Amino acid sequence: MSAASVGFHCPECVREGRASVRRPRSTGAVRRFAGRWGPATTTLVGLNVAAYLVTALLALPNNGGLIQNSASALFHDLSLIPVCATGELPLVVCPTGGAEPWRLLTSAFLHYGLFHLIMNMLALLVLGVDLERYLGWAKFVALYLVSALFGGAAVTLFAEPISETVGASGGVFGLLGAAVVVIRFNRGDLRPLISVLVLNLVISLLPGISLLGHLGGLVGGGLAAALLILARRQPTLQWVGIGALMVLPFAAVLA
Repeated sequence: MSAASVGFHCPECVREGRASVRRPRSTGAVRRFAGRWGPATTTLVGLNVAAYLVTALLALPNNGGLIQNSASALFHDLSLIPVCATGELPLVVCPTGGAEPWRLLTSAFLHYGLFHLIMNMLALLVLGVDLERYLGWAKFVALYLVSALFGGAAVTLFAEPISETVGASGGVFGLLGAAVVVIRFNRGDLRPLISVLVLNLVISLLPGISLLGHLGGLVGGGLAAALLILARRQPTLQWVGIGALMVLPFAAVLA
């Protein structure tokens, strides 16, 4: 694993990929973009953008829109509000009046405004390009979801009960944690990535930014990456372990 100007590269993976991946016949922009960044990374970005556009459209009757998408009711129905996720203190803001644990995941695809969306999607693209190539698309998606769930669980368990949190940054920090594990396993130079990680953790201390979500995602991504690497010769164990990591956040908030 060697450092690169953006993310990191696994030389063996790059060589194998060039040898085994067939060139797409279509030269369309979408195919070229997905081929460069990876289908899973591209799909995750697309889902986040789609969620933003839907909430922005639904916000129009409430004087919201592309800039103020949080004015839509759907936004608040899917965002992470700890008391709604656990069901411990049902409030009028919780549609079902009971536990809504799915908010741990749905909130990871919502964003407050265009700047929030753009910054997270750029980070997802930068980190996703090499991690998806290294892990494969299915394990990459699984790791990302584990990270998002761990971030949501950390917020639910330790943040203010009626706070509201959204964003893909838990998943993005999980990719950072996974990158640290992968580079360390491949005996690469961690210093550039550690600098980026420390800088982002310092930024997480600013008001309005979810430090808990970032730390939870970082831990989840690191654990998932370690599991996938240590059990790399045992695919069944890998998926059983990933399944357990996905269940753990839900079990923690509903306990």
